[in-house]
Amino acid sequence: MENKLNFDFKTNQLIIKKIAFIDSFKGKWKGLEVAESIYLKELKQIATIESIGSSTRIEGSTLTNEEVKKLLQSVKISSLKSRDEQEVFGYYEVLNLIVEEFEQIILQENEVHYLHKLLLKTSTKDDRHRGSYKMLSNKVVAKSPQGSERVIFETTSPFLVKEEMKNLFEWTNSNFEKNELHPLIVIAIFVYEFLSIHPYQDGNGRLSRLLTTLLLLKNKYDFMHYASMEIEIEKRKKEYYQALISGQKNRNTDKEIVNEWLIFFLDTLEKTIQVLEYRFEQIKDKTTYLNERQKKLFKFIEENEPVKIQDIAIALAEYTIYVLRKDIGHLQKEGLIKKIGKSRATIYVLND
Repeated sequence: MENKLNFDFKTNQLIIKKIAFIDSFKGKWKGLEVAESIYLKELKQIATIESIGSSTRIEGSTLTNEEVKKLLQSVKISSLKSRDEQEVFGYYEVLNLIVEEFEQIILQENEVHYLHKLLLKTSTKDDRHRGSYKMLSNKVVAKSPQGSERVIFETTSPFLVKEEMKNLFEWTNSNFEKNELHPLIVIAIFVYEFLSIHPYQDGNGRLSRLLTTLLLLKNKYDFMHYASMEIEIEKRKKEYYQALISGQKNRNTDKEIVNEWLIFFLDTLEKTIQVLEYRFEQIKDKTTYLNERQKKLFKFIEENEPVKIQDIAIALAEYTIYVLRKDIGHLQKEGLIKKIGKSRATIYVLND
């Protein structure tokens, strides 16, 4: 596998530079995540919708992010009629599992089979092959929104898949343990190999992106809870395929070098971080325009939620109840807090 990493000096320097940027943010984020936890729920919701929408659209879905959001707000498995809806729900289920349980998920055959099975759980078309390696040859194709397809590259023959996947799992886990190669390089190579093998009859692209998130989280890139790498891949879909093809056109030869793919992978992650930083500052700015009294009120609710109006009146006794009620209404209007219950049972909490 390492022979695919024989890069020239200039490429190595670029890789080092990009990894340094990503790891610098990784360290910085740990402090932000603790200090600014109030803002993270909104970031997580945005990233979840974008990841689901983008990853399914890369494979041909036509649902917009807004349609994805509405679907997930009122989803019932029995009502998932279209394939697009089934794919969205499947992606949501696996992404949610990964985000909640990534520390317990092991990169091995039976667990990846389970993730694949869950990904295609609601897709009636995939009954026969979900959770099992492919039995028929498949090709990687690019699908347009109009439904046309273009062959990108050939993949591993079905009878070789099990052995190649076994070797890939062993190589990846061994390199994580030895820590000789940087984990970002290991993850990028795993994704490249997974897509080259294309081990399942369907769902390989979606599963590869979910496994990317899994491996990044397992390697302490915690900001991936709040960022969508998928939307950046969708924006650069043509480059995504070109980067893969650059290595795969020489598959299983001495000329198979993955420099273009590795640069694309790291560049996409770097762009994901830049978007996250920008959004984080935008969300923080929601409270900067509040006056000092409103900031005190917001901080009290943040630190003591749920609170009643009586609690607020006691804590901020220097202000009249009428002024405080007006400020509460303002914070609600701006989407910073929400009211639960009625009359004397009313409580106020941060808006999630």
